Amino acid sequence: MQVFQTIHPCCCGLDVHKETVVACVRRTGADGTIDQELATFPTTTAGLLGLGDWLVERRVTIGAMESTGVYWKPVWNLLEGRLELMLVNSRDVKQVPGRKTDVKDSQWIAQLLASGLLRPSFVPPLPQRELRDLTRTRASLLQDKSRTANRLQKVLEDANIKLAGVASDVLGVSGRDMLRALIRGDRSPAQTADLARGRLRLKIPKLTEALSGRVSEHHRFMLRLLLDQVEQYEQQVSKLDQRIEEVMSPLQKTALEMLDEIPGIDRRAAQNVLAEIGTDMSRFPTSSHLAAWAGLCPGNNQSAGKRRGGRLRQGNRWLKATLNQCAWAASRKKDSYFAAQHRRIASRRGVKRATMAVAHSQVCVCWELLKNGQAYQDLGPQYFEKLNEDRTKRQLVHRLEKLGYTVTLQKQDAA
Repeated sequence: MQVFQTIHPCCCGLDVHKETVVACVRRTGADGTIDQELATFPTTTAGLLGLGDWLVERRVTIGAMESTGVYWKPVWNLLEGRLELMLVNSRDVKQVPGRKTDVKDSQWIAQLLASGLLRPSFVPPLPQRELRDLTRTRASLLQDKSRTANRLQKVLEDANIKLAGVASDVLGVSGRDMLRALIRGDRSPAQTADLARGRLRLKIPKLTEALSGRVSEHHRFMLRLLLDQVEQYEQQVSKLDQRIEEVMSPLQKTALEMLDEIPGIDRRAAQNVLAEIGTDMSRFPTSSHLAAWAGLCPGNNQSAGKRRGGRLRQGNRWLKATLNQCAWAASRKKDSYFAAQHRRIASRRGVKRATMAVAHSQVCVCWELLKNGQAYQDLGPQYFEKLNEDRTKRQLVHRLEKLGYTVTLQKQDAA
């Protein structure tokens, strides 16, 4: 007896592992009879090509697999184009406890797929996937560079070198010259401080005092090692920057220029956003769908007519991290809509919630620009005050009256 309506009469469920993939072909006859055929294939290239031939011979037109680490990627790459594929979230294909085997998992995925109960995850085309690899690798290298810079700072503190208390950027041009002088150990603190450039030369007396520490041979070795690591990371990031510019299509470069106009989003951040969401917004029906996919919308937590606080959804962690940084940068930009929005929400809900709210607005703006191909226009810092002028007027009058003033308002004549 069929409980659910059959959507796909001939489909396949794939249970993917590191060394094997179990395939279950499920056929539903016109009279409701179900026929299943099982096979196990190795995940080598020859094995996956054999899996593709096996599915084509059985006239399978659609298959589904669970997202398992990176093991699904070679299966997807070799089967893409031969049949329609669906990548589904592991939480959507949970099996009944006590009945979990590789065979039963593939049968369960096939059953859910046949009944149309699976929601496909967004898998971009191959060029965008390659661009993602580049931007994500760059983000990881930048994180490694930050960790290495923190280790370098710990070594300086251990040697009682207080350079970070005087120079805003220890790894700037002046800072690196001083670090190399400390590594060589051939200059006095005054001579090392004299390497400062630009406005930092005004702080030479403070620099001389900050550079008077106890630098041992061990400290010099560690500083040399960590500084070399920082420079290696910078060289690798530079190569990735160049490669990303080379592989971006003309359409992506046009979209890049549009996103670069949004406050808080620079060129590198715009590249990260495009690598994650692409330029085709038809896959996201509305900007709210994109914000939910990015994990910038609160979840629903309602029971017995009461709504409890919903935590942010997980979403795309790479996109969320990029937009979180962009939102914080936008909140510091004067005379902008995002800065006004951040101040307005931070006063009531706190800085963290305000930052995520700005990130939500930014991803919605990205959707609008990419969807309609229009240029960014800032609403201005006075947008919320003009949105409800009467409320703004009452609030300002009330604040002045609390200070002991009697307020009389008279509207100015239009010029």
